[in-house]
Amino acid sequence: MEPAPWPIRPITENEYPAFIRVLREALLSRRDPFDGERSAVTDVKRTLAAFDGDRIVGTTLVHALDMAMPGGRRRVAGVSAVGVWPTHRRRGLLTSLMRRQLSDIREAGESTAALFASEGGIYGRFGYGPAAPLAQVRIRPREAALRPDLPHDPALEVRFGALHELREAAAAAHEAAVPHRWGGFHLTEAWWQELLKDDEASRGGASALRAAVAERAGEPRGLVVYRTTQRWRDQGTADSRLAVVALHAADPAAAALLWRHVLERDLVSEVAAEMVPVDDPVFRLFTDPYQVECTVRDGLWLRLVDLRRALAERPYAAPVDTVLEVADRDCPWNAGRWRLRGGPEGAACDPTGAEPGVRLDTAHLASAYLGGHRLSEFADAGLVEERSPGAVAALDLALTPPRAPHCPVVF
Repeated sequence: MEPAPWPIRPITENEYPAFIRVLREALLSRRDPFDGERSAVTDVKRTLAAFDGDRIVGTTLVHALDMAMPGGRRRVAGVSAVGVWPTHRRRGLLTSLMRRQLSDIREAGESTAALFASEGGIYGRFGYGPAAPLAQVRIRPREAALRPDLPHDPALEVRFGALHELREAAAAAHEAAVPHRWGGFHLTEAWWQELLKDDEASRGGASALRAAVAERAGEPRGLVVYRTTQRWRDQGTADSRLAVVALHAADPAAAALLWRHVLERDLVSEVAAEMVPVDDPVFRLFTDPYQVECTVRDGLWLRLVDLRRALAERPYAAPVDTVLEVADRDCPWNAGRWRLRGGPEGAACDPTGAEPGVRLDTAHLASAYLGGHRLSEFADAGLVEERSPGAVAALDLALTPPRAPHCPVVF
């Protein structure tokens, strides 16, 4: 790996205000660029800053996330705070930061990294692939009729209040639902502190966060968090908007109850949700499914930092035995030919000199790792080469997830 032309190192506590100023300027943030209050989830030891002399001109950091992955929870490097000072763009600075970070992640023992991309054209260059699509939905509840045969559990009750009032029940509901979908991560106390900040300046004129928890005999089974914006038409009729920030449910009855709760709020003419799994129950709740307006976009991106470990530490939905020839510019230890043998009970991945069944870039393999995308999508576009007939289909079958992957919290 070529040496970085820019000095790169973790910052000190005293350098955090300068670090956050660069990030906020790079992201065109509305927040005060000189407000250097450190987030509760930021570990300065896992920051990286690029310097021009004594000035910080590039930033990134890692959150150590306990994420639901194939085979169980694993620690994943949650990459965030990527930014470059405007006068230092297009000078190789981001490449230097990304390569140093990938090496550090591998040394920390994390086989995979994840991020939310501010621009889709950036991170594919560094081996990240969009891995968990999400849906943005809009529903007009006055026009949408719920199905009469939805699951109903009379033992389920809804407890409602401000999010901070229901903090413990909300955390329990989140934990009950997260293992059901790959890509979600455990919210530590520090993450709850971050989510509960809810300062008025960031609400855009909407209300503080509300929460409704579905409980069965006192046990939380689901959670919805939302804001409302009061609006009125000229003639005086209510036209308010309800924006769902997150909805998690551990069973179908809890999901139906929580969606019914938000859809039946008085005075609301529009319910919108920005981060919904692409196979969420909401798409099946209505007598007319066209009443759910939907746009799908990329959510969580994934990077296989230690490819051999990442492929070996997960189970597969069907037996697979193939040789992958992987190209990886930024993690040269991943490049080469690997024999993957696996099934529902586990897997092994070893270097080999055998002829490949599939030739592909590491970013395309990352996109398929959680099952959010199929390798056949890339093969049909000419980006993945199938050298052995049926090898791509066999890999797609083996990588099939029980549910669509989804990460409901941006980090």
